[in-house]
Amino acid sequence: MTNFIDRRLNSKNKSTVNRQRFIRRYKSQIKKSVSEAINKRGVTDITSGENITITKKDLSEPVFHQGSGGIKDRVHPGNDQFTTGDQIARPPQQQGQGQGSGQGDASDSGEGSDDFVFSISKDEYLNLLFEDLELPNLEQNQLDTIIDYKTVRSGYCAEGAASNIDIVKSLQGSIARRIAMTADKRRQLKVLEAELALLELDKHDNVRAKNKLIKAIEIIKASIRKVPFIDSFDLRYRNYAKQAVPTSKAVMFCLMDVSGSMDQATKDIAKRFYILLYLFLTRTYETIDVVYIRHHTQAKEVDEHEFFYSQETGGTIASSALELMIDIIEQRYNEREWNVYGAQASDGDNWADDSPHCQKLMRESILPKARYFSYIEITQRSHQSLWQQYSQIADTNDAFSMEHIRTIEDIYPVFRALFKKKSVQAA
Repeated sequence: MTNFIDRRLNSKNKSTVNRQRFIRRYKSQIKKSVSEAINKRGVTDITSGENITITKKDLSEPVFHQGSGGIKDRVHPGNDQFTTGDQIARPPQQQGQGQGSGQGDASDSGEGSDDFVFSISKDEYLNLLFEDLELPNLEQNQLDTIIDYKTVRSGYCAEGAASNIDIVKSLQGSIARRIAMTADKRRQLKVLEAELALLELDKHDNVRAKNKLIKAIEIIKASIRKVPFIDSFDLRYRNYAKQAVPTSKAVMFCLMDVSGSMDQATKDIAKRFYILLYLFLTRTYETIDVVYIRHHTQAKEVDEHEFFYSQETGGTIASSALELMIDIIEQRYNEREWNVYGAQASDGDNWADDSPHCQKLMRESILPKARYFSYIEITQRSHQSLWQQYSQIADTNDAFSMEHIRTIEDIYPVFRALFKKKSVQAA
């Protein structure tokens, strides 16, 4: 058997190909670990990658060895304990031998092997988690929403509106022009004035020469005075230009019912769904604001900790959260500059007379401003009036979707159902 050992030094990023090959080979195990790791993160915790654990049994490599075929002659020693047909028990395995990952009791003999821990980066983590998902309703209007323009100063120009005249720049041009046009005349004037001063000091009365110099001086001064103080050529206008600015920013509204029927386990399920949504949005947008709105009979904007762990409870009027969301969008998040997303989590309970009002707010005020809104109902019971009202919107509007979650295991499949890629029919 021949072993080849490559001792060449790897340059920077030289092992990238091997790393990607490893990820492709163990993709199913890595994706399973990624799906489980999502439960340990906070809503906005995406600053790092993830440590993926792969059991040692999944890392076994195929080996080539000689088969058991052929003719072999063996001599077996006799024994005085067994006869033909006896069943021989398997020898007990020593403690610690062939085991790892902390299984079994401590032992003073034997060897073991730990599971393989593999670190993936933030980008690899998100790619594995959302590789076959997409944001709905994005392609047809991403150019006019994600790209915006702002007016910026762009120097000066010789033509423009009177309101854009820059006085300082215009006066600087006027001074420079007048100096350039009168410099030669001022030099001549200085020479003539010096000659006149010498004649006045001369004792000989040379009136004719003096009059000639005085006349020449007056002509030059008159010529200098004819140069206008400011000319249209001197005017400078402030110039403005439109600069393309990528408005790669989104706001994510998290709405949750905190009435008496919503226990902590239900809130934890909602939290994990919001984590997935936030991570998914970071793949498309650079800046993301998260707005937490909790409601019972009244709605209130809160921080993340109060959103998930506050003990305040009460009845249920879901429209209060929708109305607060509309007010916040109008005050802080212009839909022309921000990409608005919303997610509402509830156990389905709502005041019966309020559910039609929720449908009206959703259809007329929220969906026209939002890119996508998802509603998840976390309950083991049958659907209530809010689900029935929302289902009428889901049947007619692609920007709205709804799913039912019963247990923690349903979170990731439901999320994938909400954001799965739509198949494109070939023309």
